[in-house]
Amino acid sequence: MKPKPTAVFSIFRKHYREIPLTPVSKTPFQALVAVMLSARTRDETTADVCRKLFKVASTPRKMAQLKEAQIAKLVYPVSFYKTKAKHLKTLAENIVEKFSGKIPNTLEDLTSLPGIGRKSANIVLVRAFGIPAIGVDTHVHRISNMLGWVKTKTPEKTEIELMKVLPKIYWTRVNNLMVSIGQQHRSKKQLEGFLKRNGLL
Repeated sequence: MKPKPTAVFSIFRKHYREIPLTPVSKTPFQALVAVMLSARTRDETTADVCRKLFKVASTPRKMAQLKEAQIAKLVYPVSFYKTKAKHLKTLAENIVEKFSGKIPNTLEDLTSLPGIGRKSANIVLVRAFGIPAIGVDTHVHRISNMLGWVKTKTPEKTEIELMKVLPKIYWTRVNNLMVSIGQQHRSKKQLEGFLKRNGLL
């Protein structure tokens, strides 16, 4: 029997620990940059890089003024740092030119930016604007499948299926809570143990 969202999110809230990217995502631009840089990189590493980066360039206009090589030096050691530096430079320029320096708040506009896919855009919509959306990363994907809410092979399909089974009131909580629990219980055995101890499996 699948656990109900009310039970799952109630337990997840009790065991919630702030995820490392929250303190470095104080503005929509910072949230966007943090999410982009976090791909294939641990949040702890990304958060350290963001603190260093935002001391130099905390707005799209300041970021656009930097050279790509400067950005690359600042965002090392995130994975694919050279590619991300290139995206970050172009992303900042696009925000200044196309959106007057303001971060767009629609999925279509966000995904038009370099280096921003659907998952990242959805996370930004929630974190920066409080707009209901489901950002599915590896944690959300594996926990949703383990709970039996979905039976999917990819994060993209997980997003679609979660939108069908989860009432919209929960959408803004999904990523934050599941990422927190997933980071605390990284292995399959640890996660299963946590869910069983709390009567969710």
